[in-house]
Amino acid sequence: MTQLLLGITPEWLPALENFIAGRNVELLSVLRHALDKSQSERSFYLWGETGSGKSHLLRAAVAQAQSSGVKSVYLHARVPEAAELEAMQLVAVDQVEALDEYAQIALFALYNRLRESGGVLLVSGSSAPAHLQLRDDLRTRLGWGLVYQVQALSEEEKAQALNQHAQARGFTLPPEVTHYLLRHGRRDLPSLLAVLDALDEHCLRLKRAPSVPLLKEVMLTPPD
Repeated sequence: MTQLLLGITPEWLPALENFIAGRNVELLSVLRHALDKSQSERSFYLWGETGSGKSHLLRAAVAQAQSSGVKSVYLHARVPEAAELEAMQLVAVDQVEALDEYAQIALFALYNRLRESGGVLLVSGSSAPAHLQLRDDLRTRLGWGLVYQVQALSEEEKAQALNQHAQARGFTLPPEVTHYLLRHGRRDLPSLLAVLDALDEHCLRLKRAPSVPLLKEVMLTPPD
C-alpha cells in the first residue's frame, strides 16, 4: 500500500540473474565464467535480432564486473579515444555496426590492448562477424574470439520475463494481462517491458491493480 500511495517502484537494472536464458544457457554460463576469470577466452562477440537480449547481457556483465571492483564500461555504438579507456579492464561495445571509421580504428586498438593485458572485450552486433560492414582487420578480430548468436525468447519465455520484471517492480501481473500484452504488443522484449513499466506507472497514478482495460489505455496512449 505504501508503494501505491507514494508512487515508489524499485529500480530495475539488467543483471545476469534476471536474464531469461531460454536457449542461451551456454552463452550465459560462458559469460559468468569469463567474469570470475575461470574462462580463458577474453573476447566475445554476440549477435542476434533486435530485442534478443544483447544489450541486457552487455550491461549486466559490466554491472557485475563493477560490483566486483573491476574497472568496466558500457559503450553504445561508440568507442572513445584510447586514453579514456586506458584503465578499463572490461569494455562492452554495443551495436558495433553503427561505429564510424574512427571508432572502428579505436576498437581495433582496444581489442589488441585488452588481449595483451588480459582484459575482457564484449561486443554486440546485428549479424555474424563475416557479414558486418566494417574494416576487414576489425571484422577478422571479432571473429577470433567466442561468437554466439543470442536466440530470441519463445512466447512462454517472454511471459516468464514479463512476470519476473513485474515482480522486480513490486507488483503481480495477472495472467490475462500477460496474454493480452503478448498478443497485441510488439514482438521484441524491450518494447514489451517498456509497456509494462508504463502500465505500472499508470496503475500507481490511479491507485488500481493491473488489468486488461488499464493496459489497453496505456497501449492506446501515444508516447510523449
